[in-house]
Amino acid sequence: MSYVVINAITVPGDAGAELEKRFAARAGEVDQQPGFEGFELLRPADGRDVYYVMTHWDAKESFEAWMSSRAFGQGHAQSNASGPVGSGSEVLQFEVVDLG
Repeated sequence: MSYVVINAITVPGDAGAELEKRFAARAGEVDQQPGFEGFELLRPADGRDVYYVMTHWDAKESFEAWMSSRAFGQGHAQSNASGPVGSGSEVLQFEVVDLG
């Protein structure tokens, strides 16, 4: 079963470009993780101030292994060193329903 994790990041109006710049320069540590299937950064197109960082995994266990890995800390070191762009975030987790 596929697993999707979304980090909903609230970004003040003028900080969206900086968030996008940081993600463009991201370390890419997650790309090498077992079970990782893909990454998307979704920019709000309806006037809201929430960006969505969506990752796709083969299973919940793969995501949890990434979260507890040393690579997770290395992948987030850049943003930690520069300070946060967002003013808050919420992590949402979903199992993909197979309707077939």
